[in-house]
Amino acid sequence: MAVLTADQFAGVTLLKDEPLSKYTYTKTGGPADWLAFPETVAQVQEIVTYTHDHQIPLTVLGNASNLIVKDGGIEGLVLILTKMKKITVSGNLLTAQAGAAYIDTTIVARDHSLSGIEFAAGIPGSIGGAVFMNAGAYGGETKNVVKQATVLTPAGELETLDNAALDFGYRHSAVQDGKMVVLDATFELTPGDFDQIKAEMDDLNARRAAKQPLELPSCGSVFKRPVGHYAGKLIHDAGLQGYTVGGAQVSTKHAGFIVNIGQGTAKDYQAVIRHVQETVLAKFGVQLETEVRIIGRD
Repeated sequence: MAVLTADQFAGVTLLKDEPLSKYTYTKTGGPADWLAFPETVAQVQEIVTYTHDHQIPLTVLGNASNLIVKDGGIEGLVLILTKMKKITVSGNLLTAQAGAAYIDTTIVARDHSLSGIEFAAGIPGSIGGAVFMNAGAYGGETKNVVKQATVLTPAGELETLDNAALDFGYRHSAVQDGKMVVLDATFELTPGDFDQIKAEMDDLNARRAAKQPLELPSCGSVFKRPVGHYAGKLIHDAGLQGYTVGGAQVSTKHAGFIVNIGQGTAKDYQAVIRHVQETVLAKFGVQLETEVRIIGRD
């Protein structure tokens, strides 16, 4: 593998052996061999092309909200795109760069009286992450409002994919299959009434705050919704709320969340996840699949 240096890419902050626990919502995760914070499309393209040509493993993170980074960290180079957060509006089209927060994007839409992404008012992820996994909440999904996305292929080639080409599914998109890097997404929204849009967003945020453990670090919703069931209800009915390994605990506020109650590690999270899966399978015959991404070295 080629050797990187701190000044490898002009104008890009590049950190060596940087603890990823500083950037993840769970406050867990070992070091990245190298961590970069590009600010422009050209910089991302240069990094993607270089790592591809020199066979350096590349991992892209957004807000790292629905993610567990293992305690061994991540090999190669990690990109965090949160410095790329520009949001623009033209008519009923809103374009947000990959590092823009989904929450901030909904606020810009609201302030332009554009309706359609109210459902995402409390989703803590980035636009890139939302496209990557077709993020959704309260009956809404990213696939319903995205017109197109600009992506980079693993070889560093720019492509624009329309909604059909993005091949959205439940917590899935073609971006995952093609190992692409999302650069921006354009949302096709509907003109609406500011007060009504604001009221709906405020209502959804109040419901989220009342039900979810937002006061503690977590990786968001841990499990996919099993057919015919709700993961949180199965976990609750299995009597698992409060189950703890180390610093990771099944939330006593919402069984679908695992929270860091203090000094939790990725291994703690993984142990809790395995126990929940085994218990629910034994009690109800339902295999829970993780929605959260678990990546990195053990």
